[in-house]
Amino acid sequence: MIPRDDITGLILAGGRGSRMGGTDKGLQPFRGVPMTAHTLARLAPQVGGVLISANRNLAAYASFGVPVVTDAAPDSAPEFAGPLAGMLAGLRQCRTGWLLTSPCDSPCLPADLAARLAAAIETQGADMAIPVTVDAAGRRQTQQVFCLMPATARDSLAAYLAGGGRRIETWAASHRLAEVLFEDAGAFANINTLDELRALEAR
Repeated sequence: MIPRDDITGLILAGGRGSRMGGTDKGLQPFRGVPMTAHTLARLAPQVGGVLISANRNLAAYASFGVPVVTDAAPDSAPEFAGPLAGMLAGLRQCRTGWLLTSPCDSPCLPADLAARLAAAIETQGADMAIPVTVDAAGRRQTQQVFCLMPATARDSLAAYLAGGGRRIETWAASHRLAEVLFEDAGAFANINTLDELRALEAR
């Protein structure tokens, strides 16, 4: 089994927030506290340490008390090159054998996320693991932004980004991938708009 202390958590907070009016999603208040703080509180007990990937408001993110990294993308890539660029930045700073990623706008992520993904890698002989959920309509959804990957994946990810790739699922599928069913799809709910933020607070 992968030890908890051999996993670094990475909170992905480097997006544009375009569907939220260009605001920095990770700093938007949810129940009076920035969403990143909720994600950090859920993720930190599951891992040996946490990093935050951000591209603006770096001092605000540093105030959460964990290291902040900025996107590592090819020089030709536009600013805010997507979550894979944040993942690469985290992999390059990762000092443990494994990296577990989570978006900043999923404040209810499962408390057993790391343990269940690590167990699947062990039992299935996989390189990486991601959660899978089924929504109320019976549709299967892969939650690929939540990914447990080895630190050695940095080279393949750098090559994929340098070649113009931007899709997490395409890159992940090039490795032995374990998919883990999580029954509570709501735990992976992400907040893209202010209306979704208010609706989740109301629930």
